[in-house]
Amino acid sequence: MTLIQTLEDDLQFIMNNDPAAKSKLEILLCYFGLHAVYMHKLAHWFYRQKLYLLARLLSNFTRFVTGIEIHPGAKLANKIFIDHGVGVVIGETAELEEEVIIYQGVTLGGTSTKQEKRHPTIKKGCVIGAHAQVLGNITIGENVRIGSGSVVIKSVPDNSTVVGIPARIAGQPLGEKLEHNLLPDFLFDYLKRLEAEIEELKGRSTEQKL
Repeated sequence: MTLIQTLEDDLQFIMNNDPAAKSKLEILLCYFGLHAVYMHKLAHWFYRQKLYLLARLLSNFTRFVTGIEIHPGAKLANKIFIDHGVGVVIGETAELEEEVIIYQGVTLGGTSTKQEKRHPTIKKGCVIGAHAQVLGNITIGENVRIGSGSVVIKSVPDNSTVVGIPARIAGQPLGEKLEHNLLPDFLFDYLKRLEAEIEELKGRSTEQKL
């Protein structure tokens, strides 16, 4: 597929998914998410040629211009739509398949300091809401919807909607206790305290009903 055809497909995908878009020319000239993705394609090419410094310089320039930080090592397929985009961070070993939509403030981050696959894999058709945090070497299945502000620390099956901190499939009870799952200590401790407070509030509510 030629670059022109790839660009045409990307523009059409954005037109189909953004009711605010009035024309492909507007998207081409004004959408920083599109600019960031295409600058990343060049930075990723440098990265694969082991021109790491040049790749990082280009990604840093892109972050300065667009407010979107994509590590040059990340693997992005075609038809990726970063809407608004400011504050989006995509880590080095993240992988995104086609037709993924990402809103502002999203982090696709790592939880390990080792040189390994430590960032998430996002399958085709996912939508990640504003300020969601997807952390670790996990897989987000096809057509998953992640609610705004959610913290996702476990893999999510296809065609699911997840919300909350930590994120759970919508409508699913709290169920099993939170596991460490290689979270940084400060984040794990915070989530444990939050879970304990929720359990305490549930207990109080039950006592009041009795």
